[in-house]
Amino acid sequence: MILATLAMLAFTSSSMFSIGRYLRYMGYEVKYVRNFTDVDDKIIARANQLGEDPINLSRRYCEEFHYDMTHLQCLAPSTEPRVSDHLPQIIDMIKQILDKDFAYMIDGDVYFSVDKFPEYGRLSGRKLEDNRAGERVAVDSRKKHPADFALWKSAKEGEPFWESPWGPGRPGWHIECSAMSAAYLGYSFDIHGGGMDLVFPHHENEIAQSCAACDRSNVSYWMHNGFVTVDSEKMSKSLGNFFTIRQVLEVYHPLALRLFLIGTHYRSPINYSDVQLETASDRIFYIYQSLYDCENVLGEDDEATWKNVNPPATASCINKFHDDFLTSMSDDLHTPVVLAAMSDPLKTINDLIHTRKGKKQELRLESLAALEKALRNVLTVLGLMPTSYSEGLQQLREKALKRAKLTEDEVLQRIEERTTARKNKEYEKSDAIRKGLAAVGIALMDSPEGTTWRPAIPLALQEKLVAAT
Repeated sequence: MILATLAMLAFTSSSMFSIGRYLRYMGYEVKYVRNFTDVDDKIIARANQLGEDPINLSRRYCEEFHYDMTHLQCLAPSTEPRVSDHLPQIIDMIKQILDKDFAYMIDGDVYFSVDKFPEYGRLSGRKLEDNRAGERVAVDSRKKHPADFALWKSAKEGEPFWESPWGPGRPGWHIECSAMSAAYLGYSFDIHGGGMDLVFPHHENEIAQSCAACDRSNVSYWMHNGFVTVDSEKMSKSLGNFFTIRQVLEVYHPLALRLFLIGTHYRSPINYSDVQLETASDRIFYIYQSLYDCENVLGEDDEATWKNVNPPATASCINKFHDDFLTSMSDDLHTPVVLAAMSDPLKTINDLIHTRKGKKQELRLESLAALEKALRNVLTVLGLMPTSYSEGLQQLREKALKRAKLTEDEVLQRIEERTTARKNKEYEKSDAIRKGLAAVGIALMDSPEGTTWRPAIPLALQEKLVAAT
């Protein structure tokens, strides 16, 4: 059994979105625990500002988080413990740490003594003498060492509290994760994840207190995801470039956002920009359109007449794609390589559907069916499979119209105006209509059957892409 605990994943998760799906695909049984901190200093401060109960405030934000994760097609965890429901387990672990002389009490507070744990710093590589007061550690003259951290905080006026052997209070931030992971996974498990900013002090402190409570405590693999930057600047409220998943999903398809996120390796910083989101949206539209066209071609024929064989070129394409997928995902979840590897099978599908040579190829339908299946399997593992290709395409069109501030009727009206202009040989007017739509991300496609439209990267952003390459 693979026991996997991933700390609550936020916008910066990138490839870590895919780890649970991939482990299951590889045949592992996954126990995935995602804990919620529903009481801490920041939550209490925010609740006091709003005049709201801290636990109710946390519950509301947890529900909002669930909404976003569902839309991004993130798998639900096996269990989702909250601090406020696990005070007995937290208190029991603090007792164990005190009994083993790794902690001390001061005026109703309980602190972990880092001097008692010689391996402190093994995850972050920091030396104990580097942990000066005021640098990511609380300044408190009562502490034996500046890096000592709170396991239990005595109650203060206006804060929620629980009874304990040391008096009324609440848990410190770090102890809750150790106690809840031990409760659901035991002291030794395989994977622990979170943001790069949690390496120190949070995960370093988790290791110390868990090992103090149980000397068999061990995490086999730590996975830390990179930060989000916006146009190459760090995302922060102070810079005014902060936004939420919900705001992005107002104008972009959730799976376009997901594609954008897994287009960067999870340990690397993710640079958010309109260019990147438009590129991801354009790419996923191309993927779904190719597979939708493939489905339509296959639906025109009787599957019972197909042969259970593929041409050597098709078999080679599929085998290479499968090998690239397994190699890249097994090598620290290199999802960007997997996304790039989709290009060849997608190109082969479009050649078989649209080119004269492809239409004449022997075992064409068998090839299309096998290629679609291979791509569908990978899309499923990556969490990019829509309910149906047609529905995904329609939703992408609706988001594109919203970004363009147009209705579909308005686009069709302009197409009609352009068709009339072309018939009247008013080519300047025709070109102006095409360019006007292209400027807002609507591309026109002419064919013998008439003119249709599809979402596209707006012209100004295309120019940015060209300038960047």
